[in-house]
Amino acid sequence: MLREITFALSVVLVSQVSAIDCDTNISERPRGAPVISKVVHDRDWHVQVLHGISKPYPYSFSFIKNQGNWYTPFNKAGMLGPYDIRGWHK
Repeated sequence: MLREITFALSVVLVSQVSAIDCDTNISERPRGAPVISKVVHDRDWHVQVLHGISKPYPYSFSFIKNQGNWYTPFNKAGMLGPYDIRGWHK
């Protein structure tokens, strides 16, 4: 009896999730989703992104000119110890 109840509940839950997903087109941005209207990176942001990198800055870091407001690991402290090549944890 417990198996039948579990199966019935599973069918109901799956059908509810499927009903919700039917209204979503994954190839389109959802209506009402936040939109980035402008990108502003102040001096503090640049100092943080370039922390531990000496001038002349490597060409590989030229991507920061086009860095939007999305996540980037380059302005976050990374691993400890011998892997801390940018000196974040000193």
